[in-house]
This record gives sequence, structure tokens and C-alpha cells, in this order.
Amino acid sequence: MVMVPTLDREHQLWKSGCIRIAGVDEAGLGPLAGPVVAAAYLIPPGAQLIQGVRDSKTLSPLQRERIFGQILRQAIAVGVGAASVREIDTLNVLAASRLAMKRALARVAPYDHVLVDGREIRNCTFGPHTAIIGGDATSYSIACASIIAKVTRDRLMKKLAIRYPGYGWDHNSGYGSAEHIASLRALGPTPFHRRSFAPVRALICPNLFGASDSDNTFT
Repeated sequence: MVMVPTLDREHQLWKSGCIRIAGVDEAGLGPLAGPVVAAAYLIPPGAQLIQGVRDSKTLSPLQRERIFGQILRQAIAVGVGAASVREIDTLNVLAASRLAMKRALARVAPYDHVLVDGREIRNCTFGPHTAIIGGDATSYSIACASIIAKVTRDRLMKKLAIRYPGYGWDHNSGYGSAEHIASLRALGPTPFHRRSFAPVRALICPNLFGASDSDNTFT
């Protein structure tokens, strides 16, 4: 059963005096190619739930696109930030995702509190925040941010698919599908492939990996 996000966390914060609440989430931790994209959604106090909003992973591309415009119209502000492939390879993908979130939040500042999907962030530079594991399924503002991030990243990957045809990015969004892995082996990596991810790295330095490592598809 698909969970429907609520405004319980947001109402608690509004009652405590936090008026400007931002939900933040990312898209693109697992793909072999493309940036990590984060979105911050500044929710209006007393906002009503938009029907159909839930964890972006449970929605079809058509459903996400339909809801996307409604979320933008409801928001006080929306911020999008990204971390490049080079930053992913240099920092690691988790640290890069936090950087993308920081950039997204800077675009909706000032805010009183942040609701962020995932575990508690050590040495957080966001300011006051609450980390919620599975927050994109339970917190409305995080779910809105997850949809914005996913739609924005998918659109970007479709544009990159035109520049680098053959990898299926227009429909696999850079994830390690069987089609993508086969194309990666046949065509080689592009500048937008993540060299720090094993299936890509194995093609560059094949002697460093056994078959089990290079076959990791990150699906």
C-alpha cells in the first residue's frame, strides 16, 4: 500500500513558531551518469494537500509532470541545486547530495526550519533541521521536493540524451539498466558518467575489478 504524506510535522513546526518551513530532497543518488539534483520547497503556512502528492518514486512520469505544475503554483518559493559529476567523483555521492541540497536551500532562504529526507546530517550547514527517514513518503513538504527534484533531473537527462545518444538516458535517467550497461560497454563512458561508480570505473581500469564488481548495475 502506498503511503500518503501528511502535514503532521509541518503543523507541529507552525505551532512552535516556525513559519517558513522548507522540505528538501534529492534525486539521482544511484545512477551511473548525470548530476545529483536537489529541490527545496517552501510551503505556505496552512497549505492544503495537493491530491496525488507522494514519494516521487511511486508515481509514473506522467503523474509527476501533472503534479509538478500544481506544486510550483502552491509554493512560496522553490529552489533547485545540483552537484556535478566531477563533484560526485571527488566528494562521494552522499556528500555531493548534501551540497546540492545546500544550494537548493540557498535559493529559498530565509527559512526557519528544514525537513530533510534521510538520516540526521552531521556538521549540517543548513541551520535548524529535522531529518526523517522515509520522509518523502510521510512528510508532504519533502514529498513535494522529491517530485520537483525528480522531474527536474529527468528533464535534464532527456536533454543530455540528445547530446549523447545510445545510452537510453531519455527513459532510464542514467540508472544502470541492462540497456545502459550494454551501451556503456559498447560505446564507452561519456563526460557525464560517474568514474567513481564501479561499472564505469571497471571499463576504465578493468584489471582492478573482478566480474562481480563490474557487473554491479546500481538498479
